[in-house]
Amino acid sequence: MRNTVKNLLVWLVLALVLMAAFNAITEKKESKQQIEYSQFIQQVNKGEIASVNIEGSVINGFQVKGLRNDKSAFTTNAPTPLETNFVSNLLAKNIRVNVIPEEKPGFLTNLFFSLLPVLLLIGVWFYFMRSMQGGGGGKGGAFSFGKSRARLLDKEANKITFADVAGCDEAKEEVQEIVDYLRAPQRYQTLGGRVPRGILMCGSPGTGKTLLAKAIAGEAQVPFFSISGSDFVEMFVGVGASRVRDMFEQAKKNAPCIIFIDEIDAVGRQRGAGLGGGNDEREQTLNQLLVEMDGFESNTTVIVIAATNRPDVLDPALMRPGRFDRQVVVPLPDIRGREQILKVHANKVPLDQSVDLPVLARGTPGFSGADLANLVNEAALFAGRRNKTKVDMSDFEDAKDKIYMGPERRSMVMHEDEKKATAYHESGHAVVAETLDYTDPVHKVTIMPRGRALGLTWQLPERDRISMYEDQMLNQISILFGGRIAEQLFIGRVSTGASNDFERATQIAREMVTRYGMSKKMGPVVYGENENEVFLGRSVTQSKNISEKTMQEVDAEVRRILDEQYEVAYKILDENRDKMHTMAKALIEWETIDRDQVLEIMAGKQPSPPKDYSDNVVKEAETEQPVAEASASENAQVPADTADAGSKAPEPEQKSEQ
Repeated sequence: MRNTVKNLLVWLVLALVLMAAFNAITEKKESKQQIEYSQFIQQVNKGEIASVNIEGSVINGFQVKGLRNDKSAFTTNAPTPLETNFVSNLLAKNIRVNVIPEEKPGFLTNLFFSLLPVLLLIGVWFYFMRSMQGGGGGKGGAFSFGKSRARLLDKEANKITFADVAGCDEAKEEVQEIVDYLRAPQRYQTLGGRVPRGILMCGSPGTGKTLLAKAIAGEAQVPFFSISGSDFVEMFVGVGASRVRDMFEQAKKNAPCIIFIDEIDAVGRQRGAGLGGGNDEREQTLNQLLVEMDGFESNTTVIVIAATNRPDVLDPALMRPGRFDRQVVVPLPDIRGREQILKVHANKVPLDQSVDLPVLARGTPGFSGADLANLVNEAALFAGRRNKTKVDMSDFEDAKDKIYMGPERRSMVMHEDEKKATAYHESGHAVVAETLDYTDPVHKVTIMPRGRALGLTWQLPERDRISMYEDQMLNQISILFGGRIAEQLFIGRVSTGASNDFERATQIAREMVTRYGMSKKMGPVVYGENENEVFLGRSVTQSKNISEKTMQEVDAEVRRILDEQYEVAYKILDENRDKMHTMAKALIEWETIDRDQVLEIMAGKQPSPPKDYSDNVVKEAETEQPVAEASASENAQVPADTADAGSKAPEPEQKSEQ
């Protein structure tokens, strides 16, 4: 408020000065008629002039008009010097003459008015320079480029606490020590312990690193400076190092305090990573940060907390004890963590009794905290779109399908041949997945286009998976081949829809041979190329570590694995032709089948129609509506667990992995 009033006063004074200068330079003139000098002489001779004021060569006067002797003002310019007997002629015509001496401005006045525009420009420039420097020069230099952009977070404005952070209990315990130390340092100092100089929070995007930092600010009753790593980078050389110095100077004045640097990899990347010299602006910023954290003058009362999702590219000097003493990993939440996160976000929306958060947690493997927050928000949007007062389970299922697989493309028109081919393609994936032992259960099969895919077979794991085993990877290759084999056996033609299946199957087989040592012929050896990037400072050239002969053997082993699993999938589908026909028929009729219907088909039974499909049939019989209208109603309001499916990538199968 004070700065606003100050700016208004400055602009008001500036406006008054400009108005005064304008009035002084261009004085206000009365509205007068400009006449020619010859006309003036004629009017004098006719006796039509009443009075004149002579000021140098300018003659101002009044002329008489009409019988009522109305007077009007005029002005004219006379030649200089005036004619001889000019004034005598005026007096002879009974004209009142007033001579005004011409005043010439002094030297100082002329100098002031000539320099006034320059002075105004200098004043405006000086004002803006002072404003951009923060009001007083200082160490920041021109435009305050060297000033720190760290924002001091007020504890009254921040309402986030540890109660708002869920799914990362171990990370909360690690940072809880910092809060306890800042509140009661004597408890640790009596035992000889010291607070960590820095804490580096690592984790995948969306796991809650920044949220955890805000919770620290809400819990610790100390000043909290927040800044992004990109705020140090500027187009001018030396600005980043100057901002680091200024930031720590401000922190020392408010010690004990916490500095939070988000995305520190923007300035903390490994030095010497470029192909040029070491005099780099980013490296200067990093050097200054290293010195401030643990240099000749150690800041024992300033704690630095940083967050990044790329700890592998950080400089080793930044990672050593004494700078970042502790690395806190914020991982993707497990099933229990996902349930806790869903409870935190679900408290903000009205939930129906049908919502089962543990089931949602089991059905969202690999979701981060941000993904789960987006899931709850999308479910609330679905409920609002359907004019509901509470969010029910079908809304969450629709939201989950949309996040996993993309929005539905109900307006897309598929030819009957393409629809039939897609149905057999997806049935091939599903039948192979349900026949093999070490596979995840098939959650949903659909031929409803979603995103860029025409259909999808969706498998959900029963538990969080930490690692993959050889038999699981082999079965996954067989499942990927199921779509193409189904097209060969039951359509008699092959399409381009299996291109992504082949790509993923080949990648899995090659990694089994070259990375995981899952080939008896090649042995437990890593075969591959050095793929380190030049600008990460790891390697300048890419070198091959295998010979041409070995590469041929690797290719042959990859081909052997693919051929064997192709035969496995072919045998399964050839022996289960009846189940393939039943599943493809159900997909063509209902477009989507869920887990219960898949189990009925695999048991040799006829699948029961979806619940919403039966309801529509009953309503159709009661109201005697045409079948086309019932189908339109079905497509408009079918819940996700029976009618939604698709893919967010151009692939006919989506398999969730953890």
